[in-house]
Amino acid sequence: MADQLQTSAATGGTSRIGDVVPLGEAIRAWGRIAAMSFGGPAGQIALMHQVLVEEKRWIGDTRFLHALNFCMLLPGPEAQQLAIYIGWLLNRTLGGIIAGVLFVLPGALSILALSMIYAVYGELAPIEALFFGLKAAVLAIVLQAVVRIGRRALRNGTMMAIAAASLVAIYGFDVPFPVIVAAAGLIGYVGGRMGVGSFSAGGGHGQVGQHVEDADTVLGLDVPAHAKADRGWSLRIAATFLVLWLVPPAALLALLGADNVFTEIATFFSMLAVVTFGGAYAVLAWVAQAAVQTFGWLAPGEMLDGLGLAETTPGPLIMVTQFVGFLAAFREATGLPPLLAGTLGALLTTWVTFTPCFLWIFLGAPYVERLRGNRALSAALATITAAVVGVILNLSIWFSLHVLFGEVTTFRGFGLSLDLPVPDTLDPVAALLTVAAIVAVFVLRLGMGWVLAGAALAGVLLWSAGL
Repeated sequence: MADQLQTSAATGGTSRIGDVVPLGEAIRAWGRIAAMSFGGPAGQIALMHQVLVEEKRWIGDTRFLHALNFCMLLPGPEAQQLAIYIGWLLNRTLGGIIAGVLFVLPGALSILALSMIYAVYGELAPIEALFFGLKAAVLAIVLQAVVRIGRRALRNGTMMAIAAASLVAIYGFDVPFPVIVAAAGLIGYVGGRMGVGSFSAGGGHGQVGQHVEDADTVLGLDVPAHAKADRGWSLRIAATFLVLWLVPPAALLALLGADNVFTEIATFFSMLAVVTFGGAYAVLAWVAQAAVQTFGWLAPGEMLDGLGLAETTPGPLIMVTQFVGFLAAFREATGLPPLLAGTLGALLTTWVTFTPCFLWIFLGAPYVERLRGNRALSAALATITAAVVGVILNLSIWFSLHVLFGEVTTFRGFGLSLDLPVPDTLDPVAALLTVAAIVAVFVLRLGMGWVLAGAALAGVLLWSAGL
């Protein structure tokens, strides 16, 4: 292996036209990563680093973090986009497509199967009890996300003020999430251009593993021939994925009309794909608001159930949108058998959610060096991340109200729209489970899998005891 690395470094390891590593070996590595990609983006990125950098030594730390920083600038799940980027770097366009598809495939199949079970059997008492317990664990995990992202993003008073303003805007005034993202990005961009220190960007997910020099890897220090900027290739590949992404929504709109559930799914989640900055938790409040209040696809508690399913399966957490799409189509009078309609809704949701990720990477990756050195863009990302903290805190408040209280009322006045609990409807069992889950996460520091499994088991045991 050492001789191979030395030879690769001496020749650049990448000057030849073709794959940097054998495609079959790369497929096996991506399949392994996909099957083990639990724990959210931080865990998924750490797993990729362990396999691709530390074990395989296909790519070094500098390149890995370079790619991660680029993916952090983009809408969508950064872990999947990182897989596409590295897959493309190692095995050209086909490698990027394979890495990106494999990364979401296990989670997509798992969520689809669990959505079917939920839709058919979700009202059985034991199943309801299981999800009752899961909701408490999900609330604790969302609170953990607030703390984790807040520690990274809120480095000074300016960023704290951005987060607070974001919370007030979305919770008190129902300002749409895309407007908050756009405003935060603009503020950060202007601050970065002006050289204001408080808008300087921070790191992504922090140190991900032991350091490996680029020169000591198969890829080496050089840039592969296929990875050098080519405007013609970028435009062709971007046009291809733009058509693949937008033709289904346009066709559904033309054939079925704007009020059809499949058209609503395609257009809503296509729009979501453009504004999914800061990870899945950042947009879940917006998804929940639209799915529950705007479209009436789900009840508030069902959104929590879907998040619990997504937390327990591999792949990006944003895969929870597939659960939403399944139930939306399953319950609408589409003229199709409900399970078939739900399956089509789930597949359509997944398609319009993840296809844009390939567009962003293939269009921008060859120019990533220019983007990486742009202070204004980095400042925009840092400010968006700070705003995301406020959005996630709003999500935790929303979840808390619907987990702990049987009834929620809305106060309207002075331009405000506030969801408030009805104190007499507090569920003491739900409160007890939630406190236990919070202790497990923050005090005992148990892993996500243990917390979810323990909460689900507790829910079933409480049901069997008549509570």
